[in-house]
Amino acid sequence: MSASTHHLVIVGGGFAGLWAARALDNAPVRITLIDRHNHHLFQPLLYQVATAGLSAPDIAAPLRHILSAQRNIEVQLGEVTHVVPEARTVELSDGTVIGYDTLILATGAGHAYFGNDQWAEHAPGLKTLDDALRLRREMLVAFERAEAETDPVKRAAWLHFAIVGGGPTGVELAGTLAEIARHTLKDEFRHIDPRDARVRLIEAGPRVLPSFPEDLTDKAHAQLEKLGVDVCTGTPVTHIDEHGYKLGETFFAARTVVWAAGVAASPLARCLGVPLDRAGRVLVQPDLSVPGYPDIFVGGDLAAIQQANGKPVPGVAPAAKQMGKHIAKTLRQRLAGKPATPFKYSDFGNLATIGRMAAIVHLGRFKLSGPLAWWFWLAAHVYFLIGFRNRFVVLVNWAMAYISYQRAARIIFGSAPKEKVPDDHGAQDPVAEQRRAAG
Repeated sequence: MSASTHHLVIVGGGFAGLWAARALDNAPVRITLIDRHNHHLFQPLLYQVATAGLSAPDIAAPLRHILSAQRNIEVQLGEVTHVVPEARTVELSDGTVIGYDTLILATGAGHAYFGNDQWAEHAPGLKTLDDALRLRREMLVAFERAEAETDPVKRAAWLHFAIVGGGPTGVELAGTLAEIARHTLKDEFRHIDPRDARVRLIEAGPRVLPSFPEDLTDKAHAQLEKLGVDVCTGTPVTHIDEHGYKLGETFFAARTVVWAAGVAASPLARCLGVPLDRAGRVLVQPDLSVPGYPDIFVGGDLAAIQQANGKPVPGVAPAAKQMGKHIAKTLRQRLAGKPATPFKYSDFGNLATIGRMAAIVHLGRFKLSGPLAWWFWLAAHVYFLIGFRNRFVVLVNWAMAYISYQRAARIIFGSAPKEKVPDDHGAQDPVAEQRRAAG
């Protein structure tokens, strides 16, 4: 294509960015897709990588491979750090400046610690493959350290797993961790019984999975407890450090704490100088363009827009895909001199898995829980994976896990985290304090 062809720059190869790019196949535009990772990630199954059920390539695919047959696009590996709307340029971390005629920002969201960013070091979240591999390493190492520990109080701390946040990610992590402790690792250790592990799911609100109807969340709560998960609702975490966490004023020793409680939009939105919501998302126009900048569109978790019923469009994969397709449609309409139409979100329902043969499904008036919901969840996730290989491998791995209770990816990558010791500036070790309090 010639340099005079309309140049579309897409920042982010997630659901919104990738679906926009694919919807513009054969369109009279020159597309540059920029992402700091070389792959598209199927985030709904990221917790499966973190809990050793799947390996990284099972839920990810190289962007270049996905788009190899699309001749009007090129993929560039890089991180966009700044947008200059007045000059219609984006700047990468290496100083490269790229001009655009139309820009799509779809950089997603990160972790939000509600003003306690210091907790991030001790309570990692789960948004990327790096996060998942780190969590898998810490989880597996915790059992190894417990096996080698002779002090019963310290051993109990290694076997205490706390997940902060009762949304789908937190629920799925908690249920899977409980299954690993009670089934997968059974009979593999000589000095500990993995079934002694304590998995606690902490939700500050009154119930887990608050986006689901209350009768379904009650069933999810019961299913989690049946799996052995300690569900704690109505009490927020007030402190997290290397030794554990506090609920109110009560300290609990735990060496593995996972953050699944909140998200914050990519900081790239701040470059635009336009109104943002409390989570840092852009308050977009009905056609998903940015107020004052009709040549910039925002999609996915970076966009804040309401549905016809007044509720916000949720930050889920189906919504991001629909946004990406709508932006592509709007661009085609503009290039053809036709008026754009407003974005309309189609809600296809909510799914959440709790554990083996346990899930909940909400599709309008249609509600399911238990084994039938689990099969529905499984089929839906396999169907929406990108590529035949990914679908086949995931299906085989899940079938083997169902039959044998084994997890195919239980390998510790990278260096195990070093033992952390208290400083010598008069600070007390909360684990030692708990031991003394226990008598």
